[in-house]
Amino acid sequence: MKFTRTIFLLMALAEALAAAEPMHWVGTWGAAPSPQLAPEQMRTRKLEFSNQTVREVVHVSIGGDTVRVRLSNAFGGEAVEIGAAHIALRKAGAEIVSGTDHALTFSGRAAVRIPAGAVALSDPLKLTVPAAGDLVISIFVPGTALAGGIHYQSQQTSWIVSGDKTSAASLDSPATIQSWVFLTGVDVLAPQSTGTIVTIGDSITDGARSSMDANHRWPNGLAERLLAQKMQTTRFSVVDMGIGANRILNGGGSAGIPALARFDEDVLAEPGVKYVIILEGINDIGHSGPPSPPSENATAEDIIAGLKQMIERAHEHGIKVIGATLTPFEGEAQSSRQYYTPEKSKIRDAVNEWIRTGKAYDGTIDFDKAVRNPQSPNKMLPTFDSGDQLHPNDAGYKAMADAIDLNLFK
Repeated sequence: MKFTRTIFLLMALAEALAAAEPMHWVGTWGAAPSPQLAPEQMRTRKLEFSNQTVREVVHVSIGGDTVRVRLSNAFGGEAVEIGAAHIALRKAGAEIVSGTDHALTFSGRAAVRIPAGAVALSDPLKLTVPAAGDLVISIFVPGTALAGGIHYQSQQTSWIVSGDKTSAASLDSPATIQSWVFLTGVDVLAPQSTGTIVTIGDSITDGARSSMDANHRWPNGLAERLLAQKMQTTRFSVVDMGIGANRILNGGGSAGIPALARFDEDVLAEPGVKYVIILEGINDIGHSGPPSPPSENATAEDIIAGLKQMIERAHEHGIKVIGATLTPFEGEAQSSRQYYTPEKSKIRDAVNEWIRTGKAYDGTIDFDKAVRNPQSPNKMLPTFDSGDQLHPNDAGYKAMADAIDLNLFK
C-alpha cells in the first residue's frame, strides 16, 4: 500500500512539473516527400488533382491538446493552391468522429498558396489528439495541380473525391490510393522535456510489405514501447522519414533524393528533434552494378563516409545519432539486376562492423542480429521474412522494434 501511494505521488509530481514546463513543438507524425515520377515510371495514373478532395489518415505517436499540420510542395514545378484543409479524429475508414472536425487556417486564412519548393505550416489549433491515435486530414485542391510532395508507399489508404468534401463526415464512392500527398507532418505542443526521435532510412524503415492500414512499421513499434514507459520523466515522439529504395549517395524515381541531400529538411528541420536513428545503405549496396552506371557503385568506404557526414551534421545541431546495422538480404533478386551477390554481402559486413565498433555514433542498434538466421547469417530468419528475402514481415518489424534498447534515449 505504501509503495502504491509513493507511485501515485511521483506520478502527480511529474504531471505538476510537466504543467509548469515551457512548451514547444514536437513532430508526432511525418512522411518524407519525393518528386512526382515521370509518366513512363508510373504504375498507376499520374497523381494530378483538379477540384478534388484527398482525405489522408495518419497514426500519431504522442498526443497533445494543440496541433498543427505541415503541407509540402517541395518538388512542385509551380505554386499549388489549397482551397481548404480540415483535421479531425478518425472513426473508421474515411469516416471522422462526430464533433471533432476543424478547419485549418494558414496565417489566418482558410486557403493557402504554396510556392514551388516550399512548405506551409497551419496555424495552431486546439484539438485533443490522443497518443497512438488516428487523425484524418482532408485537403481540397480547387484548381489543377500535380502532387508536388508525395510519399509513394504509405502502407495506408487515402481517399479521393470530387469537390470540396473536407468537412464531410464520410465520403461517397471515393477512389483510393496508397500514398500521402501534400501532407508531410503533424506537430503537437508538448513540454520542453519532450523530444522527437527521427528515423531516417529506406523501405525497411518505411515499413514496406507490412500489413496495410495496420501501422506495423518498426518505428511504430518503437513509439508504442516508448508510450508504455509510464514512469518516464522525458517523453519521445517518433517520426518516420523512411523512403522506399532510398540511398545515401544517389537518388532518383520514387526513391527520392539521396539521404545526404534530404537530411536537412527531413531530419534537422523537424521540430524538437533530439535523436536520429539512421538505417541506410542497403540500397547503395544492392543497386551497385548494372544497369546502374559505374558512377553509382558504392564501396563500404563510400557508405561509411556518407554516414559520417550525417553524424557530423546532426552533432552540429546538438542531435544525438543512433546507428543501426544493415539487415541480411541474401536471396533477394530483382528482374533488372543482381541485387545480392557474395561480394555485396562483404560490403554489408564491413559497414556493419564499422557501425558496431567504429565509435562514431552515440549509440547503436543491432537490427542485423535481431532478424538474421543464426544458421545462415546472410539470410533473414524465415519467420521474419515477408517473402522477398529483403523486407521483414510484421513479426520481423516487431523484432526490430523490440531490439532497441530504450536506455539509448536519455
